[in-house]
Amino acid sequence: MTQKTKNILLVVGFFLLIIIAYNYAIANTLQLKNEYKTLQQEALAFDNMPLQLSALKQRKHYYDSLLTKYQLSESSMQNNMLSAINTFADANQLKVVDFIEPHKIIQNDLIVNTYQFTLEGNYNAILSLVYQLEQHTKFGEIINLNFKKQKNYKTGRFYLQAHVLLRNFG
Repeated sequence: MTQKTKNILLVVGFFLLIIIAYNYAIANTLQLKNEYKTLQQEALAFDNMPLQLSALKQRKHYYDSLLTKYQLSESSMQNNMLSAINTFADANQLKVVDFIEPHKIIQNDLIVNTYQFTLEGNYNAILSLVYQLEQHTKFGEIINLNFKKQKNYKTGRFYLQAHVLLRNFG
């Protein structure tokens, strides 16, 4: 054999040796290293479980306090809203003339409820009720407020009516 042939066989043998070593040793080592990293991440997740559990309990307590603060109970939203409107109306000489069933629309997997009701009474009292509904009870947002001055032909007196549309996402 010539020197050139020996060198070629040496280079080819070296590459074959590297391929065999990779298949049997290095590939297994890299696979075990990846498994070790995933197991470490899972162990960290299990170590953080008590912290996550306490954080979830705190969130639950916070959300329960929000429900009580904004006067939301487990009965229906419509009943809660009607109760809040009636309570405010009784205290401020307002009259709830009409309260129509909510109109429900489904948009992008989101249910949109639109409540329509009519109030009769003083302008400032009606605005106070609208403010109360939107800011303090968080029932939704007022999307339309229409005032009409009408006349009672029996008494000859004028009165103010407000048609309110309130939108809620549920």
